[in-house]
Amino acid sequence: MPLNIVFMGTPDFSVPTLAEIVGHGHTVKAVYTRAPAPAGRGMALTKSPVHQLADRFAIPVLHPKTLRTEEAQEAFRAHGADVAVVVAYGLILPKPVLEAPVYGCLNLHGSLLPRWRGAAPIQRAVMAGDAETGVMVMKMDEGLDTGPVAMAERFAIKADDTAGDVHDRMMALGADLMVRALSALERGGLAFTPQAEEGVTYARKIEKTETRIDWSRQASEVHNHIRGLSPFPGAWFELDGVRVKVLRSTLVEGSGTPGTALDDRLAIACGAGAVRLIELQRAGKAPMAADAFLRGTPVAAGSTAG
Repeated sequence: MPLNIVFMGTPDFSVPTLAEIVGHGHTVKAVYTRAPAPAGRGMALTKSPVHQLADRFAIPVLHPKTLRTEEAQEAFRAHGADVAVVVAYGLILPKPVLEAPVYGCLNLHGSLLPRWRGAAPIQRAVMAGDAETGVMVMKMDEGLDTGPVAMAERFAIKADDTAGDVHDRMMALGADLMVRALSALERGGLAFTPQAEEGVTYARKIEKTETRIDWSRQASEVHNHIRGLSPFPGAWFELDGVRVKVLRSTLVEGSGTPGTALDDRLAIACGAGAVRLIELQRAGKAPMAADAFLRGTPVAAGSTAG
């Protein structure tokens, strides 16, 4: 029998899961998402990606500023949900909300818990050079991503994968995983396993202060930093006083003073080894491949990336 579901999510990452839930015949009683916010050059009020999809399906949309008030909690209980599905929502769920649905709240989390609990699990996994990650369905409790896990999908992070690449792969896998979990819940066969107490790490929010490239680090760390922050917010350096984001790179042979161009094709020396810059973005411009970038901004061997 289809479930009555409250869906809570905001960005693009959440959209495939909502689409799959509707496609599998479940009844989405309401969608909770971020309120429309100014965006784009005209700063027009723009609905979140989840809000836009909910409108297409004619699902009621709510965007409370907090769920901590009695009024918000009563409104949530009034949906009579069997389960809430939470995918990158953005607000903390207090205990009365967590306990309101018959089967509680299921969260789709983008890491292999207990590694990378917290706000930026995809980016932190890539920045750390992890060779593997995954996506998990867990039952939420009052802790930070500490609830028991029901199902998981693992996959490799390739050597030159960016956080964006991992995000897109995980987005599709996660949607499929969640609908499989809901099918198991319908049948009464969704079992939960407590997380391990060892191996806990925290994926703290990405701060602007950590986005500048430090060429004095070894090449593998610079490469992981670049791809872990791509496409957003983007790792960057300065070239002739202009900020340039690097969206893709790869490791290459070479050595020299950190930050120095080793050739005219954007091989840059690091503290140990070197990286070649593959895709870049000047401030205010669209991303472009290295050869297109060099046509407008030649970088000779011996030049310095600040």
